[in-house]
Amino acid sequence: MKRILLACSSGMSTSLLVKKMEEEAKEKGLEVEIWAVAQDKAPADMEKADVLLIGPQMRFMKKKFSKRAEEVGIPLDVIDPVAYGRVDGKAVLNKALELIGE
Repeated sequence: MKRILLACSSGMSTSLLVKKMEEEAKEKGLEVEIWAVAQDKAPADMEKADVLLIGPQMRFMKKKFSKRAEEVGIPLDVIDPVAYGRVDGKAVLNKALELIGE
């Protein structure tokens, strides 16, 4: 089971992206848990995740989250703005799996 955490300003704007990613994972037959949280909840939730993807509107927080991600041993990156804007669950899921090493 792969656990993918998405973080955005409020945790709301990524909820549709989570749904699209889950649909794509189901089509691929992958066991994943994907959830989105607001930026203030992300550091605590990183302990339960295999990867953190940050909404493009929060790219300025990558450095701050990098320190915590290092502590818990997970990779992180900013979601591609085009994939985010298109709610491209396939592209974002593939990026998450790539970062995990799948």
